[in-house]
Amino acid sequence: MNETDVGAQLTVLAVDDEKPALDELAFLLRAEESIAAVHPASDATTALRILRSTEVDAVFLDINMPGLDGLELAGILSNFATPPPVVFVTAHDDRAVSAFDLGAVDYLLKPLREERLSQAVQRIVDLAGRNKTTAPAAVAPSDEVIPVELGGVTTLVQRSSVEWVEADGDYARLHTPGRSHLVRIPISTLESRWADAGFLRVHRSYLVSLALVTGIRTVGSGLVVSLRAHGDQPAVELPVSRRHTRELKDRLVRAPKQSWSAR
Repeated sequence: MNETDVGAQLTVLAVDDEKPALDELAFLLRAEESIAAVHPASDATTALRILRSTEVDAVFLDINMPGLDGLELAGILSNFATPPPVVFVTAHDDRAVSAFDLGAVDYLLKPLREERLSQAVQRIVDLAGRNKTTAPAAVAPSDEVIPVELGGVTTLVQRSSVEWVEADGDYARLHTPGRSHLVRIPISTLESRWADAGFLRVHRSYLVSLALVTGIRTVGSGLVVSLRAHGDQPAVELPVSRRHTRELKDRLVRAPKQSWSAR
């Protein structure tokens, strides 16, 4: 971490019902220079008791626990007046959709890798910094980062780099310049999460960044939307369903800086 990060001095809560896993998580968190204190808890009840008496900057939370599980605890935390950021730490990769629906900052898979934990901590540091420096009236959404796990390698994909999203069953394929990334998040979830960031559903299978739309045109009996080309790559054209046509046109008309045409 850089020097500006070291001064953050976060207080975090670590929750896991398995003692070896909790001890390892706490040990790795304490090794992070930006973390000043780690409060361990072996169940949700203890975690809530700590939260009532201690102000924490983030919660690192296991999912599968007896009693209240991690997702249920995160749901309770989301109702706090100032919800703490939550990072899920779990051995199961099939709960990411539910985790991100609850607003999780990150989703780490066991066994923990130090570099991935450091990335999650850095995101907490960045989030804490934005909360201190951003005026309450600010409405610009932060640039969300989506962790993509493939073959044990994690790629962090910034939302601002995503041009369009393609539905693939319960998954979504994020299309960035020259690449695509498959994530276990339904397109409907991204539609609601990214609406304020300028993404619009144009078809049951497609979600696009309005900032990249260069035109809409008629093809046969339907419409297609064109996205900005990159270098020698051809422009992308995606179908627009009838039910989404009016909203697409209305959104483009309301965007004075958006250059587009309907042919």
